[in-house]
Amino acid sequence: MSFPILLYLAIFFAALVGSAASVPMWIRWSRRQGWLDDPGHRKIHLEPVPLAGGLAVFTGMAAVLALGTVAVGLHAFPPEYVDRLGYGLGKRAVQLAFVWVGALGMLLLGWMDDQWELSAARKFLGQTVLASMVATGGVRVTLFVPYPWFSYLVTILWILTVTNAFNFTDNMNGLCAGLGILGSGWFGILAALHGQYLVASLAFLVTGALAGFLPFNYPRASVFLGDAGSHLVGYWLAVLAILPHFYSQKRPGNPWAVLSPLLILAVPLLDLSSVVWSRTRAGRPFWIGDTNHFSHRLVRSGLSRSMAVFWLWVAGCVGGALSLWLQG
Repeated sequence: MSFPILLYLAIFFAALVGSAASVPMWIRWSRRQGWLDDPGHRKIHLEPVPLAGGLAVFTGMAAVLALGTVAVGLHAFPPEYVDRLGYGLGKRAVQLAFVWVGALGMLLLGWMDDQWELSAARKFLGQTVLASMVATGGVRVTLFVPYPWFSYLVTILWILTVTNAFNFTDNMNGLCAGLGILGSGWFGILAALHGQYLVASLAFLVTGALAGFLPFNYPRASVFLGDAGSHLVGYWLAVLAILPHFYSQKRPGNPWAVLSPLLILAVPLLDLSSVVWSRTRAGRPFWIGDTNHFSHRLVRSGLSRSMAVFWLWVAGCVGGALSLWLQG
């Protein structure tokens, strides 16, 4: 099997194993620290559940990153691997540094929210600071508008929107993680098709880490993502939507390909829009949770919770397939 397929598979499975292997450790740690989600209002579990999923996902990603760095230093990879990835790293080293710091920041912000239930204003402020930092680091949306302030503004709004969209989808077992797997997987496929090895590798790293966590969370959950995990997932999906070049003058094709991120992330984005609209129309703060998400509506229509999640995964697959079609 030739480069880059072998590399993508190695990254995916290494992240999967690292994430899955760390889950029991983080569960034990969470129980000792009392970092648990207790039963209560709008919750269906009857016993406290550890909020360790975000830590496990981040561990799987960070472990592969560390091992890969050591392997490159020891010249363990074939020169072809090192040369092609090294080219991308050379061009985007600063951007990736900011991205990883932002990921750690989102994880910590979500952890603080899990611990102390931050107010919506404080959480939003923290998200804005982290999104601004990533934009300052050079990871920005342009939309072909030649004004830097516009690029900064759109990037910050995009990261805030997608992060909170995934945070909102963390309302049933497997939903947030499953949509994260589909989203990062589709971004990885599109980046791979365009020969963007570094972006594809990063996307499959996210996919593998989430895939290692998912069996512990669906259909029954022995561990939850928590706000730490949902913030981390949403953040990575927002960044993965920005990093690839779907269309440019140097990469001609279907101009409508720039809509690919909206199709790939259609389920969480439409769910966010729906609940914000319904809460605002009812005169309630849109950041106060309720049971009007797509998943809840499907359950009220007669589906089981696991089947409701499954059909939303199917919808995510359809959105990704449409994005692939747009690439021509």
